[in-house]
Amino acid sequence: MSIIKVKNLTRQYKDFFAVNDISFEVGKAEIFAFLGPNGAGKSTTIKMLTTVLKPTSGAVSVAGFNALTQKDEVRRSIGVIFQDHSLDDDLTAYENMQYHALMYSMDKSEYASKINDLLDYVGLLSRCNDLVKTFSGGMKRRLEIARGLLHSPQVLFLDEPTLGLDVQTKNFLWQHVRKLNKEQKLTVFLTTHNMEEAAKIADRIAIIDRGKILAIGTLSELKKQTKTQTLEDAFLALTGYDLREEKPENKSRIMHKMRRK
Repeated sequence: MSIIKVKNLTRQYKDFFAVNDISFEVGKAEIFAFLGPNGAGKSTTIKMLTTVLKPTSGAVSVAGFNALTQKDEVRRSIGVIFQDHSLDDDLTAYENMQYHALMYSMDKSEYASKINDLLDYVGLLSRCNDLVKTFSGGMKRRLEIARGLLHSPQVLFLDEPTLGLDVQTKNFLWQHVRKLNKEQKLTVFLTTHNMEEAAKIADRIAIIDRGKILAIGTLSELKKQTKTQTLEDAFLALTGYDLREEKPENKSRIMHKMRRK
């Protein structure tokens, strides 16, 4: 059973196709990795899947809802953790969680105990009343994970989730992502440049370049298709060795846009 369905999805800017007629599906409780060079179309695709960006053409269904006509339903069904931090540094950890709960129209009886449970889950309960500005990068990432899970999403989107994190925090993140995936049947859609992480955690991997999906499959299938021994070699065999450039994006602005809609 597929929880994400993408058909002929396209995003065009004048004569440039950021995403060009891509189609794929993600199964329920699957960990799906989306890999590509800088500027390949990964972030644009995620924005369309999470209702931040309107496609030029094509169809997207998430958790059974149309991402074009049922945006609110899609947003209630997903959690999103962007590469850049999107927390309010001038609020406490608890207040950041509470604000998220109110944004999703959760009742106090529903979120009060759940906030404490999730903060305990990510090892931050003892710091719940501390301002986020006093947190390390790893602590902020853990808080974002807790916040992203507060409204019990069916799909968790992770955009470069471990960039800049120390080894211990990376290990914590992936351990708990796997645990949630197995115990709660949480579907995970992630982008990363870390081939080792993708090879270890993903059930299936899609490789996109220049707006087109070049291959989709398990690690074994991709290696077999490209006649290579590692995911990195398979990736290079498909995308080539040319250096790419990508204009940096402010993910906190994207999250702000989601909150306002």
